[in-house]
Amino acid sequence: MTHREKQILELIKKDPLISQKDIASTLNITRSSVGVHITNLIKKGYIKGRGYVMNKADYVTVIGAANLDIQGFTKEPLIEKDSNPGEIKICLGGVGRNIAENTARMGITTKLITVTGGDANSKRLISECSQFGIDMHHSLVLPDANASIYLAIMDVSGDMALALSDMHIMDRMTVDYIKSKSHVLKNSEVIILDTCLPKHVIEYILYNYSNKKILLDPVSIKKSKKVKDIIGGFHTIKLNKLEAEYLADMSINKYDDLVSVGNYYISQGVVNVFITLGKNGVFYANNKTSGIIKPPEIKVISATGAGDAFMAGIVHGSIHEKNIKDIAVYATAASVLALKHHETVNPNMSNTKINKIIEEMIEC
Repeated sequence: MTHREKQILELIKKDPLISQKDIASTLNITRSSVGVHITNLIKKGYIKGRGYVMNKADYVTVIGAANLDIQGFTKEPLIEKDSNPGEIKICLGGVGRNIAENTARMGITTKLITVTGGDANSKRLISECSQFGIDMHHSLVLPDANASIYLAIMDVSGDMALALSDMHIMDRMTVDYIKSKSHVLKNSEVIILDTCLPKHVIEYILYNYSNKKILLDPVSIKKSKKVKDIIGGFHTIKLNKLEAEYLADMSINKYDDLVSVGNYYISQGVVNVFITLGKNGVFYANNKTSGIIKPPEIKVISATGAGDAFMAGIVHGSIHEKNIKDIAVYATAASVLALKHHETVNPNMSNTKINKIIEEMIEC
């Protein structure tokens, strides 16, 4: 999209019935030029014909962490307090960023609001995210800071054995900065948050954009403490079993417990609940239905990015207004695709690949 097309699109968003004459007058250009730009916007799919009806699901906004991932893989059982032979890989990571890359690869226009610095790792983050199709123009860049880093060691089965995260830079996200991006959030189809954000920033977004579908990824038990008393402000939440138990103050030992925990979140005001259960699948629930979707058996290469891919699948289903079971199926297939690659985000992530996995799941 050209700069002039962006200007015209913003005017149409503010007033869908604005005339070409008024657009020309506002931008100090000819009416014939406006007509050409509008024709191009229609061809590119940003608006639909006469009346400038905006395309649904124009974009989504992810607000959360972006960092460098350093991952260690071993083919032998890990020995504590010793040097273990293995393979080390470095790639981009961060829950928010991972979700954003997955949604972008699914064909969803995605904006990422994160915090990064002025070091070489930060510049790599911005450059590569942009190459993946993520709009990084609204992220906060702090020249005096370094990008956050996540270090993980995986066991022989591909599951995380130990991890360390240096995410201090996220504490410098402010409410004032979010306020400066109000035009982005107001026009976003959905907003996705991770709990690497400061609590007061999360609260501000919940209270000021309550008319939006806000989706939550708690990230971890420790970080999820920030939202324990405001959980009902989210439209959709995706949790693993431990996070679900902690936030609900309930134990999950059998299917009935999953139903009870799901009902708890729904009673608090959450519309859609997804509780991931590893190889046992995912439990989904809303006020109409509940159930479990089980993934096909595969060889796990790395489990690091599976949850983020699952969340991206939820985003995809939400903007296309799928029912909760279909969302769970799509998200499960996305997570399976993530499990098949050593990088945090599978570079082969796409709707075509996901739908192929769904076909295999149905056949099973």
